[in-house]
Amino acid sequence: MIMQCPQCRSIRIKAHHTARKLCASVGTVAGTASGIAAATSGARTGMVIGGFAGPAGSVMGGIAGALLGGLVGGVAGGSAGAALGDFVDETILDAFECQECAHTFSVDTDTIS
Repeated sequence: MIMQCPQCRSIRIKAHHTARKLCASVGTVAGTASGIAAATSGARTGMVIGGFAGPAGSVMGGIAGALLGGLVGGVAGGSAGAALGDFVDETILDAFECQECAHTFSVDTDTIS
């Protein structure tokens, strides 16, 4: 897929990725928060499993469960946010800029050869 500027037909196009960056950041924060909130059950499970190793194992299991829940939630949220941001960049925002004439535009069927 070759993208061309709709104004001057140049193929020297730069993508801004504004929405992708913003949505990925928000998604990561939201995913981490929900992952940590959901990690209370993981922490409880980790405490029970770690309890077989004594009090220290119980504490370490709880911390590990909470951290893993936060990490998994953050990755999932960031990926979902980046996908949403790509969609917004390509269809709604003027996310592309021609390096020849400085025209900004969004993806349209007329701009792709």
